[in-house]
Amino acid sequence: MAEIKTKPTPADVAAFIDAVEPPVRREDAKTACAMLERITGEKPAMWGPSIIGFGSYHYRYESGHEGDMCRLGFSPRKAELVFYMLTDRAGEAGDLARLGRHRTGKSCLYIKKLADVDLAVLEEMATAAWDHMNAKYPA
Repeated sequence: MAEIKTKPTPADVAAFIDAVEPPVRREDAKTACAMLERITGEKPAMWGPSIIGFGSYHYRYESGHEGDMCRLGFSPRKAELVFYMLTDRAGEAGDLARLGRHRTGKSCLYIKKLADVDLAVLEEMATAAWDHMNAKYPA
């Protein structure tokens, strides 16, 4: 089985964010990091080369594949911010409808810039996702 690449690293989160381009993405990353730190009460950590994660949990699939991942996270990619927080929880579709301009993947929320969305809704979604992960994967 291949080694999992997305795992905690000792890389400095602030230095990573300071190097993010373009400048608007850097400022959005600072805002997102502060918001998720406030919601989770966890210090941010780098997971792999580009994900800023909060907390961790252990998962195991029926296939036997298992590993550890951050409970919530985001990545300030060049084209957009990617939030790892979609859980298919009850009410999530309604929250997405109120959020503003975005797109989604299986568990990812893609936002070009935070100015395109309602930050209060994003914060509600992050809080609900954190609560969902804590209930599904108790510490």
